[in-house]
Amino acid sequence: MKKISAYYRIIQNLTCMGFFFTLIFAVKSFENAVPDEIYVRAGETVSYDFDVPVSVVLKQDSTEVFEYLTKDSPLTYCVNCRLFGIFPVKDITVMLVEPETIYASGMPVGIYMETDGVLVLDTEKMTGMDGKEYTPAQGVVSSGDYITEVNHQKIEGKKQLMDLVEHLDGEKVLLTVRRENTILEKKLTPVQISKGNYRLGIWVRDNVQGLGTITFLTKNNRFAALGHGIHDIDTSTLLTIKRGTLYRTSIQKVQKGSKGNPGTMEGIIVYNRFHRLGVIEKNTDATFHGQFCWIRPGIYGELNSDRSWIGEEVPIQVAKKEEIKTGEARIRCYIDGEVKEYTICITQIDKESDQVNKGMVIQVTDTELLEKTGGIIQGMSGSPIIQNGKLIGAVTHVFVQDSTKGYGIFIENMLKEEES
Repeated sequence: MKKISAYYRIIQNLTCMGFFFTLIFAVKSFENAVPDEIYVRAGETVSYDFDVPVSVVLKQDSTEVFEYLTKDSPLTYCVNCRLFGIFPVKDITVMLVEPETIYASGMPVGIYMETDGVLVLDTEKMTGMDGKEYTPAQGVVSSGDYITEVNHQKIEGKKQLMDLVEHLDGEKVLLTVRRENTILEKKLTPVQISKGNYRLGIWVRDNVQGLGTITFLTKNNRFAALGHGIHDIDTSTLLTIKRGTLYRTSIQKVQKGSKGNPGTMEGIIVYNRFHRLGVIEKNTDATFHGQFCWIRPGIYGELNSDRSWIGEEVPIQVAKKEEIKTGEARIRCYIDGEVKEYTICITQIDKESDQVNKGMVIQVTDTELLEKTGGIIQGMSGSPIIQNGKLIGAVTHVFVQDSTKGYGIFIENMLKEEES
């Protein structure tokens, strides 16, 4: 009997431990299934349904939870989720936003942006007039730095930097450099490579051009595009911009994508005031405050008052990410001289992805688009994604090894940038 009692106690202990670990696993699983934050349009009736057995209650101290929010930020409150109405799972931030009329676009545009300072790409080795080899900038400046002053003289661009270097006399040069958020002063000795000709041994850039797609417009002439920030191709760093401009573009050719070789959209951009569409004010990546993402990726700015190039403008409702389902959807993009909608399939949804512009995995299923482009191509970033008549997101990336597939960003993440 004693042995049987001992077995019963072991079984009871194991059962309790199993229940305990199962409960922990369930809480963690449900915690991942419930979002950290949701957006609710003012005046909208909300029903919290996360497809898991949790209930929500308003936290009494919710007005004190997010003190970092500014006076211009949306009204927020906090709700607590409980598993089976008993076990606390997590708190959700609910942000009330004013409903705004927006228009899904899909139009391609030319992008021109000037960097805020002269971007350092790399340093180089050079042969001096004396026949010796020098690397004057090595260890002094780094790839991704921005040169803002030479000998305390502010420089506006690459040409001004080159003009100043032309007048050097071999004395040490003082460079003011911005490295991330820190201002540094760096000294280096220029190298004379011929009579009266000096070099710093630095490769630099001060602007970037390319094509992208406008995701949406507002009635107040605001726009959002790309769904991801623009990074320098050599340094892979997000470009810090001083100013930028949108231009009309004429798409001349579409290079079809294939495995390991994403396609491209090639166009002509005429950089003059007659083709100017608007100004680019922000080039952003995701910025986090604790676990909450506050600044979202993309380029944002203001359009000119002349909107005739847009064509017919039909307002569209915006879907919260909780409304998005796997299955059929459509993307709106510009192929063969017109904006059309093409069928895709949303295969995965990750509401809590730490990569904000990769919340959805999409796959092009439209035979016409597959025939013309092979799927998603460069220049298509920003193309609106529409499901059940609502704007749900934008295309952001293509899978290099399978150009029929790519990532998308939730539209509420891009809207947050416009409202912040």
